[in-house]
Amino acid sequence: MAGSDPDKLMLKADKLTKLSLTRWNADWSSATAFYEQAAIAYRFAKNYEQAKIAFEKASKGQEMLSSPWDAAKHMESAAALAKELGNWKEVADFYRRASELYNECGRSQPASDALAKGARALEEGAPEEAVQLYTDACVLLEEDGKEQLAFDLYRAVTALYVKLEK
Repeated sequence: MAGSDPDKLMLKADKLTKLSLTRWNADWSSATAFYEQAAIAYRFAKNYEQAKIAFEKASKGQEMLSSPWDAAKHMESAAALAKELGNWKEVADFYRRASELYNECGRSQPASDALAKGARALEEGAPEEAVQLYTDACVLLEEDGKEQLAFDLYRAVTALYVKLEK
């Protein structure tokens, strides 16, 4: 992968996911590997917009391969890149989706952590959305009977409320 062009990797991966007269099934396994390589190469080249797109597609590929844990990890990577780009709506959406994918695995703690990461990322740019993410993270833990783990989240949302003077 050292000399691979990320644009070519994306084209290869996109081609593997498109159905045609000769290809009746998408090859998500190979395509996902190409998307992951492209995402890493784009991020290394500091082309964050393309890296974000590649991580989104890698996440979709992992979902198609029935691997929600890996899909959530890729979605978190896309969210971190969206934060770098200052796209607050995408940050919230990607962290929410990562949380859903962790929940799909039956893991409420990582799901809550994903929401909390999103909230921390949004505190400056979109504080109202951050409050909502913190609240959702607390609810996830409470529903799973892990109220004691929500203490730091309650403290963070309270501090944010004070900061917003509500």
